[in-house]
This record gives sequence, C-alpha cells and structure tokens, in this order.
Amino acid sequence: MYPIAVLFNPKRKEALPLAEQICHWLRAGGKEAWSRTVDDAAYIEARIDQLELVVVLGGDGTTLQAARWAAPHDVPIFGVNLGRVGFLSESDPNNWEERLGRVLRDEHWLERRLMLSARVVRAGEPLGVLAALNDVVVSRSAKVRVVRFHLYVDDYHVTTYTADGLIAATPTGSTAYSMAAGGPLLPPQLQNFLVLPVAAHLSFERPLVLHQDAAIKIEVEMENEALVTADGQDALELQNGDVVEIRKHSCKSLFARVGGPNYFYHRLMQRLSYWSRKQ
Repeated sequence: MYPIAVLFNPKRKEALPLAEQICHWLRAGGKEAWSRTVDDAAYIEARIDQLELVVVLGGDGTTLQAARWAAPHDVPIFGVNLGRVGFLSESDPNNWEERLGRVLRDEHWLERRLMLSARVVRAGEPLGVLAALNDVVVSRSAKVRVVRFHLYVDDYHVTTYTADGLIAATPTGSTAYSMAAGGPLLPPQLQNFLVLPVAAHLSFERPLVLHQDAAIKIEVEMENEALVTADGQDALELQNGDVVEIRKHSCKSLFARVGGPNYFYHRLMQRLSYWSRKQ
C-alpha cells in the first residue's frame, strides 16, 4: 500500500488543522498518510516517488509547487482550495471528504496537463533547466528598462519584441499571467501553448498559439539584468545574449477529478464572476 501525502501552505492558518483532520480521516479508513508544509522540500522530494496521491491544501501557487514535484513520478494531485482563485483545486473545505472519498473509491478520472521545460544557454553552454505547469516568463529585472526579445520558433526567426517581458504559457497558465496580459483562454485538454508579450512597445503584440511540439528560442538583448521564471516561483538570472529554449516537458501533471470533463468552463465563469463582484 502506497501512502498519501497531505501538503499544505503554512501561511494559511486553517491549513494545519485541516491537514491533521484529513490525515486522521485517511488513517481511520485504512490508509497510510503523512503531512508536511510545502516548505519542507527535501523531505517531500525524497518520498514523492513512493506516493499513491498528493492532497494539496492551499491556493493555485501551492498546487503548482506540488505538481512540479509529483509530475516526474506520475503521482496525481487532489487540491483543496484555501486560496483566492482555485482554478486547479477539485474541492474546498466544505466538500473535501465527499470528493476525496470518491477518488479513493476509484470514482474519478485523471486529467493530464501539459507542462513546459525551459533551458538557459549562455555562449553555447547550458546553465540550468526549469519546469513549469503555468508559464515560463522571460522579463526585465527591477530596473525599468525594456528588453529586446528575439523569438524563434522551430529555428525560424518570427519577430523581435521590445517589451517588459515575454510569456510562454500552457493551457493551465492561460488563466494566470497570460490572461492578465490579454492572452486567450485555453481549455486544459488542448495540447498547445502560447507566446505573448507584456507591454510591447511598437512591436507585434498578438499572442501566438503554437503546437505542442514547437521548439521556442528567446534570445535576450538588454543593457541591464533580466530573469526567466517558472510559475513565478523558480528563477534564473539572465545576461545579454543569453538564449532561453522552451519545449514541451517530457512529463505531464496529473489531477484527480470527480467532476465532468466540461468542468473547466463552469469553474472559469464561477471564478471570474466571483472576482468581478469583489471589485
């Protein structure tokens, strides 16, 4: 029997008691379970390949972190939303027991979500690799200077952007930073990703939707520093002339779902209408 891990965001005051409650419920049902905060990365990474399921308590940021750990080992995620948005979560504190119970009874399906891999190359030498479920963003640093981004798709020079940044987003990430920058909304079952600039100046500003096997190269030209970030969490510093290579990741994130395959549209309208009322 493989254990179930309950990972939670320690910044949410309700997360720890809920994690303890879920672990007690799982053990009462005959499951082995343990809980950790997402800050305990070394403990989690050493055991993630031994798990049956990861239950995540937090917002989408917490789920993104857990998904990057779980994806290489094909461990599915079940999210309990404690955040503001919760596009990725399957339940909330009021209905987790009913929905998680359905997952444990195999009354669920697995949703496979596209991920991206980004490699930084400097003077022909690879520096590091980042994985992303939402997006890879190449952007200027804190200094308010635009950067020139030379975009290549399958080794063809498409265009050069003068902008604050360039986003490469998966369908999952189309509801995040990409949406704020004016990008289209893509349902998660699509195997495409998109590229769009942030605050483009006198440049081509329409988003490009690319096929899943497209190979992207972004060469940066700048006077100051720039960054490449994955899901807004992992980052590498860039220098003038660096190239960021972005491709489909070899792994996919798995999410345990109990709603119908068309849940995305309902959840999208539900979340957007909620936030429009809050403003």
